[in-house]
Amino acid sequence: MGAGVMKQGDDGGRRRRRKSRRGQPMSEINVTPFVDVMLVLLIIFMVAAPLSIVGVPVELPETAANPLPGDDEEPLTVTITEDGRVMIQETEVATDQLVPRLQAIAAERSGNKIFLRADGRNDWNSVAQVMGLLNAGGFSDIGLVTDIATPGDIDG
Repeated sequence: MGAGVMKQGDDGGRRRRRKSRRGQPMSEINVTPFVDVMLVLLIIFMVAAPLSIVGVPVELPETAANPLPGDDEEPLTVTITEDGRVMIQETEVATDQLVPRLQAIAAERSGNKIFLRADGRNDWNSVAQVMGLLNAGGFSDIGLVTDIATPGDIDG
């Protein structure tokens, strides 16, 4: 690779002509700022979307919602009666024994779906406490069971 000396103005036989663009409107669109703004908006929405999702699905005691699709496994149901007794399926369980029993059941099951049925006359505090115990027992997918009602039956 040899180096040679070129005369000023000698471009090796190639001539480049620059057209004078002064006074002519620019006919090209610069999309780089547009792409930058769109990427920033995409990142903002990707971060903000998970924050708007509620962690526990909550349904009103009477709804017109369709039932959830069933699984292959028999659904596990915990019921809170009107007088505050807690039952797993048909068996009554003391509140202090609920977490160990649920941990034993969760070890034998493949899924962590559980349904919570509570009498409508229970206060929200007792229902929330049992939901916390269900979570501590290894069940993070808690579905609240409600009765089906027509839209006219729901008190507003």
